[in-house]
Amino acid sequence: MVDLAPFIEMFGEPGTAAVIGVVVGLAFGVTAQQSGFCLRSATTSFWRGKPGSAFAVWLFAFCAALAGTQVLVLSGALDLAAVRQLSTSGTMSGAIIGGTMFGIGMILARGCASRLLVLSATGNLRALLAGMVLTVVAQASLRGVLSPARQALSTLWIVDPGTRSLLVALPTWLVLAATALVVLAAGWLAMRVRLSLTAWICGFGVGLAVAAGWALTSLLAAQAFDVVPVESVSFSGPSADTLMALINAPVIRPSFDIGLVPGVFAGALLAAVLTGQFRIQGFETGVSVPRYLAGAALMGFGSMLAGGCAVGAGVTGGSVLALTAWVALVTMWLSAGIADRLLDRDEAPASGVPLWPFAQRS
Repeated sequence: MVDLAPFIEMFGEPGTAAVIGVVVGLAFGVTAQQSGFCLRSATTSFWRGKPGSAFAVWLFAFCAALAGTQVLVLSGALDLAAVRQLSTSGTMSGAIIGGTMFGIGMILARGCASRLLVLSATGNLRALLAGMVLTVVAQASLRGVLSPARQALSTLWIVDPGTRSLLVALPTWLVLAATALVVLAAGWLAMRVRLSLTAWICGFGVGLAVAAGWALTSLLAAQAFDVVPVESVSFSGPSADTLMALINAPVIRPSFDIGLVPGVFAGALLAAVLTGQFRIQGFETGVSVPRYLAGAALMGFGSMLAGGCAVGAGVTGGSVLALTAWVALVTMWLSAGIADRLLDRDEAPASGVPLWPFAQRS
């Protein structure tokens, strides 16, 4: 076991958590930027019947996060009893309603929460504006004027901690076996669409960053004197907390979340600059600003209601097999497919491997 005592003595327990957040964020930012990781792109290519590189990258990331996290559980390096998504009551109504809102929102804004942050770091001002709106609405939904509405919707259907873990019904070996099969399918698809080696590696890197977050915060919690949350990558809540800390607090209290968001931004910026992909982009002619803002607002409220964004709930929560996280992820996929069909039906068809002819556009 890695001894974090020197870091704890140097930075303190909250400071060490922030350092871990920066390290995990840097890894996520670099790999997400280089792989083009985005749930919105994955869902649109899937529902249009031609899943391509974006779909393959998302599968690699999700499977790497799921397999890496479950290996941690098997080895005893991650105690699921310390994971908030499994140790507290959850909201099924929030997962369904919030996931639906988030799925529609990411189609309108042309990117999920993590993608907006990564694109902002590459100079995309559209993504920066949408990300700021998402963050403000998320904060209003968490502690502000929208919190009563969120709480009312959350309490419509509550599930207790005892029924929130899918591991109750699914043995870990079966989960790992199914994950391996999905990885093989994703590998076949990646070869068919000629996915670059960089995208292969970075797709897995995105998922491994999620597993690393679980591993390192769990390690810190085991060695810390005070209670330290065991958590991993998420964006809506941490972005809101980071923004509010910058605006309201004369002294920022370090934490994993406070380190994570700047780390992701810095990693994506570094990757974009080193590969020549950084360039300032504004709102082009014909781009609907209200569409982006409406999508960002839906994602801000939806993510707080669902318990996380496409990464926080969908990948990070899904990797510990939290029932509500999987329900939120499924509703994100379904609502995104419907929204894409209704809103972007005239958009050019996605390129990839044909999956079902009826999904093709004329």
